[in-house]
Amino acid sequence: MQTDIASLRPGARQIDLAFKVVEKQPVREVTSKMDGSTHKVCDVVVGDSTGTVVLTLWDDKINLVEEGKTYELKNGYTSTFQNHLRLNTGRYGEITQVDRDITVNTDNDMSAKEHENPYRRRASYGGRRY
Repeated sequence: MQTDIASLRPGARQIDLAFKVVEKQPVREVTSKMDGSTHKVCDVVVGDSTGTVVLTLWDDKINLVEEGKTYELKNGYTSTFQNHLRLNTGRYGEITQVDRDITVNTDNDMSAKEHENPYRRRASYGGRRY
């Protein structure tokens, strides 16, 4: 079932979404803290009629999208980076170009709002969560 950008929340899984690429920011290189390998990463502002969100693309997935074109994401997920919502393709997500006209609502930037990380563990004392 297709969702829209305004209904995205941190920690959502199996997201199917149609979007238009508003802005593709410059590609940067990052080093993995796990194994020291170097990766390319690109933040892409995508939108639909309900709002915009930042889609983070890694390595070979960066070249799958172009500014001004429309795509469908299948099996995506959301996360937070520095308390801001991010849309991700992950290992199992797929992006395909579609021939659809999407008018983007740039007034509702879902990535500009602060979101609490749903996976942040709260302090626990004596079996109680605070």
